[in-house]
Amino acid sequence: MSDIEGGTEGVFLVTHADDESAVLKNVDSGQVHTLSSNPGVEQEDVIEGTVAPEPPLDVTAELVEVDERRPLTLEESREPPTTQEREIAESQEVGELTRKERAGIGELHVISVPEEETEAAVQDVLDDREAALSRAARLGVNRVEIRSEPGLVSVRYLP
Repeated sequence: MSDIEGGTEGVFLVTHADDESAVLKNVDSGQVHTLSSNPGVEQEDVIEGTVAPEPPLDVTAELVEVDERRPLTLEESREPPTTQEREIAESQEVGELTRKERAGIGELHVISVPEEETEAAVQDVLDDREAALSRAARLGVNRVEIRSEPGLVSVRYLP
């Protein structure tokens, strides 16, 4: 909890933003906060800060403190998976996922898929932007990069 009465400190993904309002999702608890006005955030920003209910009805919230704000990106790379990713995939069964911490900051996910389903698996990751970006926000990274080759999809959470 924050020192601000009723306020909640956390890491929030901006899931919607327009000129008049914004929606923030706490990436740890999943709680959604609808802001009554947009304080200058953009969709897919991550905000580390404090939200508090807006009186008198406490139906909407306001972003009362911003400790950090950064944009997140999710993209498919033309680069092939790395040697390390290939070695991990070779030791997996089809359908298996391995998570590995990166040196420094971030995380690497290696997914073995049927070769004919590689493109669909990449598209699944791209389509579930909110899940990938929420994980990136929790990990404290700025970008998510997807690499693939037949039978292998790697999702890289990078600074």
